[in-house]
Amino acid sequence: MKPLPGFRDFLPNDYARRDYITSHWRDAARRFGFVEFDGPMLESAELYEKKNSGGEILTQLYQFHDRGDRPVALRPEMTPTLARMVGMHHRTFAKPLRWFSIGNCFRYERQQRGRLREFLQFNCDLLGERSPAADAEVITLLIHLLKSFGFGPKDFVIRLSDRLVWQHFLEQHGIPSDKMTELLAIIDKIEREPEERTKEKLAACSSVLSLRRIHEFMSNPEDSALAPLLSELSSRGVREYVQPDLSIVRGLAYYTGIVFEAFALHGGLRAIAGGGRYDNLIYHLSDGAASLPAVGFGMGDAVLLEFLKSVPLAASQEEKYINAQRPCQIYLIIADETYRNETVALASELREKGWRILFSLSPERVGKQFGAAQDAGATLAIVIGAEWPVMKVKQLSTREETEMSRDALFQRLDSLFHA
Repeated sequence: MKPLPGFRDFLPNDYARRDYITSHWRDAARRFGFVEFDGPMLESAELYEKKNSGGEILTQLYQFHDRGDRPVALRPEMTPTLARMVGMHHRTFAKPLRWFSIGNCFRYERQQRGRLREFLQFNCDLLGERSPAADAEVITLLIHLLKSFGFGPKDFVIRLSDRLVWQHFLEQHGIPSDKMTELLAIIDKIEREPEERTKEKLAACSSVLSLRRIHEFMSNPEDSALAPLLSELSSRGVREYVQPDLSIVRGLAYYTGIVFEAFALHGGLRAIAGGGRYDNLIYHLSDGAASLPAVGFGMGDAVLLEFLKSVPLAASQEEKYINAQRPCQIYLIIADETYRNETVALASELREKGWRILFSLSPERVGKQFGAAQDAGATLAIVIGAEWPVMKVKQLSTREETEMSRDALFQRLDSLFHA
C-alpha cells in the first residue's frame, strides 16, 4: 500500500537528506541568536479563521471535529501558533524575541513539484521590534542560510516589496478597504495566471483599476519606502542578493508592511521561501492582550530538496554530508569464530568511544563480511582471527592493509577519524 497522495515515506537516504536540511536550518538560526520552540500540530480551527489569513488557507485545512465535538485542524503553517503562544507568554521573555521552529505542516492543495500536502517547514520570526533593522536581520539570515547550502547570486534572488506601498496605491484609486485583500490576492497571482484570467478577476473586483495601470505601477519599484531597509541590507553586505519588485505582495492577508520571497533563478522552480512583516497579528489573536510587531519567513523542505538537485555545488555538498552519515565507520570481520567474544567486546569498547561499528551477527564467510562492510559505507575493515590480539586493518578505499596491536589500533583510529 502506498502513502496517501502528497505524503512521503522517508527511506534512510531520504531521511539523511532531510536531516542535512534541518541541520543547516538550525545552524543558521542559532548564528543569528534565534532559539527553537515548537507547538501542537493540532490546533483549534478557530485559530485559522480568526487570524485573517485569506480564503486560500481556509480551503486547504485538514479539518474535522474531535471526540469532544471541537472543530480542530492540522496546522497549515506555524505563524498562528507562534502568535497564540507569544500572546499568552510574552511577559516571560525579554524583547525582542528571536524564535525559530521546524515542524510538520499540512495543506490539502494541488500537488506539484516542490509542493506537497505534508511538508516540513522552517520558520524564523523576530518579534517586538519595528525598525527596518529587524526586517534586514531576518532577510540577511535567509540569505546566509541559502549561501550555506552552496547557492550563490546566480542561483537565487530576494524579491522585496511593501504592502503599504500597495495600500496607498489602491487608496489613490478609490479602492475601499474591504476590497483591498481581494485585489492584493489577484495581484499576487499575476505571474502565475493567464493575462485574460487576471483581467476578468480585476473587472469583477474594480471598475477603475486596469491591468495596464497595475503593470505601470509595478515597473517603478525603487520606492522611497524601501530605502531604509535597502540601506540596512547594504551595510550587512547582502544588497546584491536583493531586488525591489512590487509584484511581490504575498497571499496572506495578515502582512502589514514589507514582504519578500526568495526566488530560484533556474531549475524550473519559483519561490523557495517567503515572509514579511505582520505587526497586528499577535494583537488580533490575543484579543488585545498583547501587541508586538513582528517579521519573519518560512521555508519548506520539499521545494528546497528540489532546488538542491539543480545546483551542482549544492548537490555535491549534500552528497558529502549524506556519505558522512553512513551507518558504519568500522566493520569488524570475524575470520575465526573462536574469537567472536573478543570481537563483540572490542565492538562495545569502540562504540563507547563514539565510533560507528558493525559486525556480522551470525557466522558468515569472510568475503561476504567484506561485502557487507562495503555496503554499509565503512572506511575501515578490521580482521580478527587466529593472530589475535594482532589485527589486520584494511583501508577499504585503497585496499591498504596493516597489522597492528590493539593499542596501535586505537591510536590509528584517533588520527583517522578525529584529526
